[in-house]
Order: sequence, then C-alpha cells, then structure tokens
Amino acid sequence: MHRAALLVLAMLSFSCLAATEKGDAAEGKTLVYTCAGCHGITGWKNPYPNYHVPKIGGQNYDYLVAALTEYRTGARKHPTMELQGQALSDQEIRDIATYLSGLTP
Repeated sequence: MHRAALLVLAMLSFSCLAATEKGDAAEGKTLVYTCAGCHGITGWKNPYPNYHVPKIGGQNYDYLVAALTEYRTGARKHPTMELQGQALSDQEIRDIATYLSGLTP
C-alpha cells in the first residue's frame, strides 16, 4: 500500500512538472523528422507500416510526454517506438511534445 501511494505521488509530481515545463517547439520540429515516416505527412498515405499508426500532430502535450517516456522506459511496448524513446532525453521529449501538440490535426 505504501508503494502504491508513493507511485501515485510520483505520477502526480511528474504530471505537474510536465504541464509546467513545456519544451522548445523549434527544437522539437527538428527532432520529429524520423516520426513522419510512420506517423504521416500531411496529404500522404503511408504504405508502411500496414497497421494502424496514430496521427500525432495536434495530440495532447501531456499524452505525448507520457507515451514517449513510457516507450523509453519499456513500460509501453513497441519495438520501433522503444528504440526511438531510448534515444531521447527528457528535454527532447518535452520539445517534441510541444511542437506536435501545437500542430493542427
């Protein structure tokens, strides 16, 4: 029970931190070049991969931070995204999330 309370407290602290410390959208724009291949380029359709890949432009900032962080730690599983996440720092994740969340879907 004590561990669960600490986990909830840590998650809330991270949530508050992520909400207040947004990143640099210009830097995020330079980092997302590898994302477009799977997540789509406006007006293009992706021939590969042939399974559902979510659109990430205009996605919620906190969701993007949480998802990329979970891929980095292995808490969220996907072979390609785990490798992408492992290559990112906390600041780069915030930068990417700031840029992508600012796009019009």
